[in-house]
Amino acid sequence: MIRAYIVIALYVLVPVLIIECFKRWTWMQKIGTVVAAYAVGILFALTGLVHFDAGTAEALSFSKIQSTLMSVAVPLAIPLMLFNCDFKLWTKALPKTLWSLVGGIGAVLVAVISGYFIFRTPEVPEFNKVAAMMTGIYTGGTMNFNALGASLGVDKTVMAIVLAFEMVLTTPYIFFIIGGGYKIFRKILPYEDITRRGRKDEAVETKDIENYKGMFDRHNAGGMFIGLGLSILFLAIGAGLALLITGTLNELVVILTITTLSIIASFFKKVRELPKTFELGMFFILIFSVIVASLFDIHSVNGGSLMIGGFVAWVMIVAAGLHLLLCRIMHVSGDLFCVSQIALLCSPPFVPPVVGAMKNKKVLISGIVIGLIGYAIGTYLGVAIAFILK
Repeated sequence: MIRAYIVIALYVLVPVLIIECFKRWTWMQKIGTVVAAYAVGILFALTGLVHFDAGTAEALSFSKIQSTLMSVAVPLAIPLMLFNCDFKLWTKALPKTLWSLVGGIGAVLVAVISGYFIFRTPEVPEFNKVAAMMTGIYTGGTMNFNALGASLGVDKTVMAIVLAFEMVLTTPYIFFIIGGGYKIFRKILPYEDITRRGRKDEAVETKDIENYKGMFDRHNAGGMFIGLGLSILFLAIGAGLALLITGTLNELVVILTITTLSIIASFFKKVRELPKTFELGMFFILIFSVIVASLFDIHSVNGGSLMIGGFVAWVMIVAAGLHLLLCRIMHVSGDLFCVSQIALLCSPPFVPPVVGAMKNKKVLISGIVIGLIGYAIGTYLGVAIAFILK
Protein backbone atom coordinates (compact mmCIF):
# COMPACT_ATOMS: atom_id res chain seq x y z
CA MET A 1 0.00 0.00 0.00
CA ILE A 2 3.03 2.31 0.17
CA ARG A 3 2.82 3.18 -3.54
CA ALA A 4 -0.92 3.79 -3.21
CA TYR A 5 -0.36 6.25 -0.36
CA ILE A 6 2.32 8.02 -2.38
CA VAL A 7 -0.03 8.41 -5.36
CA ILE A 8 -2.82 9.73 -3.12
CA ALA A 9 -0.39 12.27 -1.64
CA LEU A 10 0.60 13.31 -5.16
CA TYR A 11 -3.05 13.84 -6.05
CA VAL A 12 -3.10 16.61 -3.43
CA LEU A 13 0.44 17.95 -3.76
CA VAL A 14 0.49 18.25 -7.57
CA PRO A 15 -2.32 20.89 -7.59
CA VAL A 16 -0.39 22.90 -4.98
CA LEU A 17 2.71 22.73 -7.19
CA ILE A 18 0.68 23.72 -10.28
CA ILE A 19 -0.75 26.74 -8.42
CA GLU A 20 2.73 27.86 -7.34
CA CYS A 21 4.01 27.51 -10.92
CA PHE A 22 0.96 29.43 -12.18
CA LYS A 23 1.77 32.29 -9.79
CA ARG A 24 5.44 32.45 -10.79
CA TRP A 25 5.70 31.73 -14.53
CA THR A 26 3.96 33.25 -17.53
CA TRP A 27 4.23 30.07 -19.60
CA MET A 28 2.17 28.20 -17.02
CA GLN A 29 -0.47 30.94 -17.12
CA LYS A 30 -0.72 30.48 -20.89
CA ILE A 31 -1.08 26.71 -20.54
CA GLY A 32 -3.62 26.95 -17.75
CA THR A 33 -3.91 25.07 -14.47
CA VAL A 34 -6.56 22.61 -15.66
CA VAL A 35 -4.60 21.62 -18.77
CA ALA A 36 -1.49 21.14 -16.61
CA ALA A 37 -3.46 18.95 -14.18
CA TYR A 38 -4.78 16.76 -16.99
CA ALA A 39 -1.29 16.48 -18.47
CA VAL A 40 0.18 15.32 -15.16
CA GLY A 41 -2.67 12.83 -14.70
CA ILE A 42 -2.09 11.33 -18.14
CA LEU A 43 1.64 11.11 -17.34
CA PHE A 44 0.74 9.14 -14.21
CA ALA A 45 -1.38 6.80 -16.35
CA LEU A 46 1.19 6.27 -19.12
CA THR A 47 4.00 5.53 -16.65
CA GLY A 48 1.87 2.92 -14.90
CA LEU A 49 2.20 4.70 -11.57
CA VAL A 50 -1.53 4.42 -10.82
CA HIS A 51 -2.14 0.97 -12.25
CA PHE A 52 -2.21 -1.92 -9.78
CA ASP A 53 -2.72 -5.63 -10.39
CA ALA A 54 -6.44 -6.15 -10.97
CA GLY A 55 -8.31 -7.96 -8.22
CA THR A 56 -5.71 -7.42 -5.51
CA ALA A 57 -6.62 -5.85 -2.18
CA GLU A 58 -4.32 -2.92 -2.93
CA ALA A 59 -6.03 -2.27 -6.27
CA LEU A 60 -9.50 -2.41 -4.74
CA SER A 61 -8.55 -0.09 -1.85
CA PHE A 62 -6.87 2.39 -4.18
CA SER A 63 -9.86 2.38 -6.54
CA LYS A 64 -12.22 3.13 -3.64
CA ILE A 65 -10.03 6.05 -2.52
CA GLN A 66 -9.93 7.41 -6.07
CA SER A 67 -13.71 7.21 -6.33
CA THR A 68 -14.16 8.88 -2.95
CA LEU A 69 -11.82 11.76 -3.81
CA MET A 70 -13.58 12.34 -7.15
CA SER A 71 -17.02 12.12 -5.53
CA VAL A 72 -16.10 14.71 -2.88
CA ALA A 73 -13.86 17.11 -4.84
CA VAL A 74 -16.44 18.49 -7.27
CA PRO A 75 -19.34 18.84 -4.78
CA LEU A 76 -16.98 20.84 -2.55
CA ALA A 77 -15.73 22.91 -5.49
CA ILE A 78 -19.14 23.92 -6.88
CA PRO A 79 -20.25 26.02 -3.86
CA LEU A 80 -16.82 27.64 -3.53
CA MET A 81 -16.90 28.64 -7.21
CA LEU A 82 -20.47 29.94 -6.99
CA PHE A 83 -20.21 31.96 -3.77
CA ASN A 84 -18.87 35.15 -5.39
CA CYS A 85 -21.02 34.91 -8.55
CA ASP A 86 -23.72 37.51 -9.07
CA PHE A 87 -26.78 35.37 -9.76
CA LYS A 88 -28.85 38.42 -10.75
CA LEU A 89 -26.68 38.79 -13.84
CA TRP A 90 -27.12 35.12 -14.80
CA THR A 91 -30.90 35.48 -15.05
CA LYS A 92 -30.32 37.73 -18.08
CA ALA A 93 -28.72 34.77 -19.85
CA LEU A 94 -31.59 32.36 -19.06
CA PRO A 95 -33.23 32.50 -22.55
CA LYS A 96 -29.92 31.74 -24.28
CA THR A 97 -29.23 28.95 -21.78
CA LEU A 98 -32.57 27.34 -22.58
CA TRP A 99 -31.95 27.65 -26.33
CA SER A 100 -28.54 26.03 -25.93
CA LEU A 101 -30.05 23.23 -23.83
CA VAL A 102 -32.89 22.51 -26.29
CA GLY A 103 -30.52 22.73 -29.24
CA GLY A 104 -28.01 20.38 -27.62
CA ILE A 105 -30.59 17.73 -26.73
CA GLY A 106 -32.26 18.01 -30.13
CA ALA A 107 -28.90 17.59 -31.86
CA VAL A 108 -28.19 14.42 -29.84
CA LEU A 109 -31.57 12.91 -30.75
CA VAL A 110 -31.07 13.63 -34.47
CA ALA A 111 -27.56 12.16 -34.36
CA VAL A 112 -28.66 9.02 -32.48
CA ILE A 113 -31.67 8.26 -34.70
CA SER A 114 -29.82 8.86 -37.98
CA GLY A 115 -26.79 6.90 -36.74
CA TYR A 116 -28.99 3.97 -35.75
CA PHE A 117 -30.19 3.45 -39.33
CA ILE A 118 -26.66 3.85 -40.71
CA PHE A 119 -24.73 1.58 -38.32
CA ARG A 120 -27.20 -1.02 -37.03
CA THR A 121 -26.03 -4.55 -37.74
CA PRO A 122 -27.30 -8.09 -37.05
CA GLU A 123 -23.97 -8.76 -35.31
CA VAL A 124 -25.16 -6.55 -32.45
CA PRO A 125 -28.63 -7.72 -31.35
CA GLU A 126 -30.97 -5.01 -30.05
CA PHE A 127 -28.94 -2.14 -31.48
CA ASN A 128 -31.80 0.10 -30.37
CA LYS A 129 -30.57 -0.33 -26.80
CA VAL A 130 -27.11 0.89 -27.84
CA ALA A 131 -28.86 3.96 -29.28
CA ALA A 132 -30.72 4.39 -26.00
CA MET A 133 -27.49 4.29 -23.97
CA MET A 134 -25.83 6.84 -26.27
CA THR A 135 -28.84 9.12 -25.83
CA GLY A 136 -28.48 8.81 -22.08
CA ILE A 137 -24.73 9.32 -21.88
CA TYR A 138 -24.79 12.38 -24.16
CA THR A 139 -27.60 14.06 -22.24
CA GLY A 140 -26.37 13.45 -18.72
CA GLY A 141 -23.23 11.35 -18.52
CA THR A 142 -22.38 7.88 -17.29
CA MET A 143 -25.04 7.90 -14.56
CA ASN A 144 -27.78 7.80 -17.21
CA PHE A 145 -25.72 5.34 -19.27
CA ASN A 146 -25.50 2.87 -16.38
CA ALA A 147 -29.16 3.36 -15.46
CA LEU A 148 -30.27 2.63 -19.02
CA GLY A 149 -27.93 -0.35 -19.39
CA ALA A 150 -29.34 -1.90 -16.22
CA SER A 151 -33.00 -1.09 -16.86
CA LEU A 152 -32.92 -2.31 -20.48
CA GLY A 153 -30.93 -5.45 -19.67
CA VAL A 154 -28.04 -4.66 -22.03
CA ASP A 155 -25.27 -7.24 -22.28
CA LYS A 156 -22.30 -6.14 -20.14
CA THR A 157 -19.84 -6.81 -22.95
CA VAL A 158 -21.76 -4.48 -25.25
CA MET A 159 -21.89 -1.87 -22.48
CA ALA A 160 -18.13 -2.10 -22.01
CA ILE A 161 -17.46 -1.66 -25.74
CA VAL A 162 -19.79 1.35 -26.02
CA LEU A 163 -18.30 2.99 -22.93
CA ALA A 164 -14.73 2.34 -24.09
CA PHE A 165 -15.31 3.97 -27.48
CA GLU A 166 -17.19 6.84 -25.86
CA MET A 167 -14.31 7.56 -23.46
CA VAL A 168 -11.65 7.35 -26.17
CA LEU A 169 -13.58 9.76 -28.41
CA THR A 170 -14.89 12.17 -25.76
CA THR A 171 -11.68 12.58 -23.73
CA PRO A 172 -9.70 14.22 -26.59
CA TYR A 173 -12.68 16.53 -27.20
CA ILE A 174 -12.56 17.65 -23.56
CA PHE A 175 -8.81 18.21 -23.82
CA PHE A 176 -9.35 20.15 -27.06
CA ILE A 177 -11.85 22.56 -25.47
CA ILE A 178 -9.85 23.02 -22.26
CA GLY A 179 -6.56 23.33 -24.15
CA GLY A 180 -7.74 26.34 -26.17
CA GLY A 181 -10.44 25.01 -28.48
CA TYR A 182 -12.90 27.34 -26.77
CA LYS A 183 -11.12 30.22 -28.56
CA ILE A 184 -12.12 28.70 -31.91
CA PHE A 185 -15.75 28.45 -30.80
CA ARG A 186 -15.60 32.08 -29.65
CA LYS A 187 -14.72 33.03 -33.24
CA ILE A 188 -17.41 30.81 -34.75
CA LEU A 189 -19.95 32.13 -32.22
CA PRO A 190 -18.76 35.73 -31.71
CA TYR A 191 -21.85 36.82 -29.85
CA GLU A 192 -21.87 38.96 -26.74
CA ASP A 193 -22.08 37.20 -23.41
CA ILE A 194 -25.00 39.13 -21.94
CA THR A 195 -24.03 38.15 -18.40
CA ARG A 196 -21.24 40.71 -18.68
CA ARG A 197 -22.11 44.31 -17.89
CA GLY A 198 -19.45 45.96 -20.02
CA ARG A 199 -15.76 46.10 -20.85
CA LYS A 200 -14.75 47.29 -17.42
CA ASP A 201 -16.58 44.43 -15.71
CA GLU A 202 -15.18 41.92 -18.22
CA ALA A 203 -11.64 43.04 -17.42
CA VAL A 204 -12.30 42.69 -13.70
CA GLU A 205 -13.73 39.18 -14.17
CA THR A 206 -10.73 38.08 -16.22
CA LYS A 207 -8.33 39.51 -13.70
CA ASP A 208 -10.05 38.13 -10.63
CA ILE A 209 -10.54 34.57 -11.82
CA GLU A 210 -7.71 32.23 -10.82
CA ASN A 211 -5.83 34.99 -9.00
CA TYR A 212 -3.87 32.75 -6.63
CA LYS A 213 -1.70 35.51 -5.16
CA GLY A 214 -2.26 35.60 -1.44
CA MET A 215 -4.24 32.37 -1.45
CA PHE A 216 -1.96 30.82 1.16
CA ASP A 217 -1.58 34.03 3.21
CA ARG A 218 -2.73 33.96 6.80
CA HIS A 219 -5.11 36.93 6.47
CA ASN A 220 -7.18 35.06 3.86
CA ALA A 221 -7.26 31.78 5.77
CA GLY A 222 -10.27 32.66 7.94
CA GLY A 223 -12.54 33.57 5.03
CA MET A 224 -11.45 30.53 3.05
CA PHE A 225 -12.19 28.22 5.98
CA ILE A 226 -15.65 29.76 6.33
CA GLY A 227 -16.28 29.11 2.65
CA LEU A 228 -14.99 25.55 2.95
CA GLY A 229 -17.15 25.01 6.03
CA LEU A 230 -20.24 26.14 4.14
CA SER A 231 -19.35 23.81 1.26
CA ILE A 232 -18.99 20.86 3.62
CA LEU A 233 -22.31 21.77 5.25
CA PHE A 234 -24.07 21.96 1.88
CA LEU A 235 -22.54 18.64 0.84
CA ALA A 236 -23.75 17.04 4.08
CA ILE A 237 -27.26 18.42 3.54
CA GLY A 238 -27.25 17.19 -0.06
CA ALA A 239 -26.09 13.73 0.97
CA GLY A 240 -28.70 13.61 3.74
CA LEU A 241 -31.51 14.56 1.38
CA ALA A 242 -30.32 12.03 -1.19
CA LEU A 243 -30.37 9.25 1.39
CA LEU A 244 -33.78 10.38 2.65
CA ILE A 245 -35.36 10.63 -0.81
CA THR A 246 -33.68 7.81 -2.76
CA GLY A 247 -32.03 5.66 -0.10
CA THR A 248 -28.67 6.13 -1.85
CA LEU A 249 -26.16 8.93 -2.42
CA ASN A 250 -27.89 9.91 -5.65
CA GLU A 251 -25.58 12.32 -7.51
CA LEU A 252 -28.47 14.21 -9.10
CA VAL A 253 -30.03 15.04 -5.72
CA VAL A 254 -26.67 15.92 -4.16
CA ILE A 255 -25.56 18.31 -6.93
CA LEU A 256 -29.01 19.88 -7.25
CA THR A 257 -29.09 20.54 -3.49
CA ILE A 258 -25.62 22.03 -3.16
CA THR A 259 -26.09 24.16 -6.29
CA THR A 260 -29.40 25.55 -5.00
CA LEU A 261 -27.98 26.28 -1.53
CA SER A 262 -24.88 27.89 -3.06
CA ILE A 263 -26.94 30.18 -5.28
CA ILE A 264 -29.02 31.25 -2.26
CA ALA A 265 -25.84 31.89 -0.26
CA SER A 266 -24.38 34.02 -3.08
CA PHE A 267 -27.14 36.60 -2.53
CA PHE A 268 -25.58 37.46 0.84
CA LYS A 269 -22.89 40.09 0.47
CA LYS A 270 -20.70 38.66 3.24
CA VAL A 271 -20.62 35.29 1.48
CA ARG A 272 -19.94 36.91 -1.91
CA GLU A 273 -17.00 38.79 -0.46
CA LEU A 274 -15.29 35.79 1.16
CA PRO A 275 -11.68 35.88 -0.11
CA LYS A 276 -10.25 33.34 -2.56
CA THR A 277 -13.23 30.97 -2.52
CA PHE A 278 -13.14 30.56 -6.30
CA GLU A 279 -9.43 29.72 -6.18
CA LEU A 280 -10.02 27.22 -3.37
CA GLY A 281 -12.73 25.64 -5.49
CA MET A 282 -10.27 25.44 -8.39
CA PHE A 283 -7.85 23.62 -6.08
CA PHE A 284 -10.42 20.85 -5.64
CA ILE A 285 -11.09 20.88 -9.39
CA LEU A 286 -7.37 20.37 -10.03
CA ILE A 287 -7.41 17.34 -7.71
CA PHE A 288 -10.39 15.99 -9.65
CA SER A 289 -8.67 16.68 -12.98
CA VAL A 290 -5.45 14.87 -12.03
CA ILE A 291 -7.40 11.82 -10.85
CA VAL A 292 -9.70 11.67 -13.90
CA ALA A 293 -6.77 11.96 -16.31
CA SER A 294 -4.83 9.28 -14.42
CA LEU A 295 -7.68 6.84 -15.16
CA PHE A 296 -6.84 7.00 -18.87
CA ASP A 297 -6.04 3.55 -20.23
CA ILE A 298 -4.59 3.34 -23.73
CA HIS A 299 -5.54 -0.34 -23.84
CA SER A 300 -9.19 0.27 -22.94
CA VAL A 301 -10.37 -0.23 -26.51
CA ASN A 302 -9.96 -3.74 -27.87
CA GLY A 303 -11.12 -5.37 -31.07
CA GLY A 304 -14.77 -4.83 -30.28
CA SER A 305 -17.45 -4.10 -32.83
CA LEU A 306 -16.33 -1.46 -35.31
CA MET A 307 -19.95 -0.69 -36.07
CA ILE A 308 -20.50 0.35 -32.47
CA GLY A 309 -17.36 2.48 -32.65
CA GLY A 310 -18.56 4.10 -35.86
CA PHE A 311 -21.96 4.73 -34.31
CA VAL A 312 -20.43 6.40 -31.23
CA ALA A 313 -18.19 8.58 -33.43
CA TRP A 314 -21.15 9.54 -35.63
CA VAL A 315 -23.31 10.54 -32.67
CA MET A 316 -20.60 12.69 -31.13
CA ILE A 317 -19.53 14.47 -34.35
CA VAL A 318 -23.04 15.04 -35.73
CA ALA A 319 -24.44 16.12 -32.35
CA ALA A 320 -21.62 18.62 -31.79
CA GLY A 321 -21.80 19.98 -35.35
CA LEU A 322 -25.58 20.34 -35.36
CA HIS A 323 -25.56 21.91 -31.89
CA LEU A 324 -22.95 24.42 -33.10
CA LEU A 325 -25.12 25.30 -36.10
CA LEU A 326 -28.21 25.80 -33.94
CA CYS A 327 -26.24 27.99 -31.51
CA ARG A 328 -25.05 30.06 -34.47
CA ILE A 329 -28.65 30.56 -35.61
CA MET A 330 -29.79 31.52 -32.08
CA HIS A 331 -26.76 33.78 -31.43
CA VAL A 332 -25.55 31.76 -28.44
CA SER A 333 -22.05 32.76 -27.26
CA GLY A 334 -19.05 30.48 -27.75
CA ASP A 335 -18.48 30.05 -24.01
CA LEU A 336 -22.09 29.04 -23.38
CA PHE A 337 -21.85 26.53 -26.23
CA CYS A 338 -18.69 25.01 -24.69
CA VAL A 339 -20.18 24.51 -21.22
CA SER A 340 -23.38 23.17 -22.80
CA GLN A 341 -21.40 20.60 -24.75
CA ILE A 342 -19.40 19.46 -21.73
CA ALA A 343 -22.45 19.44 -19.44
CA LEU A 344 -24.43 17.24 -21.83
CA LEU A 345 -21.63 14.99 -23.05
CA CYS A 346 -19.81 14.57 -19.75
CA SER A 347 -22.15 15.71 -16.90
CA PRO A 348 -22.02 18.73 -14.52
CA PRO A 349 -18.81 17.77 -12.63
CA PHE A 350 -16.81 18.45 -15.80
CA VAL A 351 -18.18 21.99 -16.21
CA PRO A 352 -15.99 23.77 -13.59
CA PRO A 353 -12.68 22.71 -15.24
CA VAL A 354 -13.89 24.17 -18.56
CA VAL A 355 -15.04 27.36 -16.84
CA GLY A 356 -11.65 27.64 -15.17
CA ALA A 357 -9.84 27.18 -18.48
CA MET A 358 -12.03 29.79 -20.23
CA LYS A 359 -11.71 32.22 -17.30
CA ASN A 360 -15.42 33.03 -17.51
CA LYS A 361 -17.14 32.02 -14.30
CA LYS A 362 -20.39 33.69 -15.43
CA VAL A 363 -21.32 30.60 -17.48
CA LEU A 364 -20.72 28.21 -14.57
CA ILE A 365 -24.33 28.27 -13.37
CA SER A 366 -25.64 27.86 -16.93
CA GLY A 367 -23.46 24.79 -17.48
CA ILE A 368 -24.48 23.17 -14.21
CA VAL A 369 -28.19 23.84 -14.84
CA ILE A 370 -27.96 22.33 -18.34
CA GLY A 371 -26.16 19.29 -16.95
CA LEU A 372 -28.70 18.83 -14.17
CA ILE A 373 -31.62 18.96 -16.60
CA GLY A 374 -29.75 16.46 -18.76
CA TYR A 375 -29.40 14.22 -15.71
CA ALA A 376 -33.11 14.49 -15.06
CA ILE A 377 -34.44 13.75 -18.56
CA GLY A 378 -31.63 11.68 -20.13
CA THR A 379 -32.87 8.34 -18.83
CA TYR A 380 -36.43 9.03 -19.96
CA LEU A 381 -35.23 10.04 -23.43
CA GLY A 382 -33.09 6.89 -23.64
CA VAL A 383 -35.99 4.60 -22.77
CA ALA A 384 -38.21 6.40 -25.28
CA ILE A 385 -35.59 5.99 -28.03
CA ALA A 386 -35.22 2.27 -27.24
CA PHE A 387 -38.94 1.65 -27.67
CA ILE A 388 -39.38 3.92 -30.70
CA LEU A 389 -36.47 2.36 -32.63
CA LYS A 390 -37.56 -1.16 -31.64
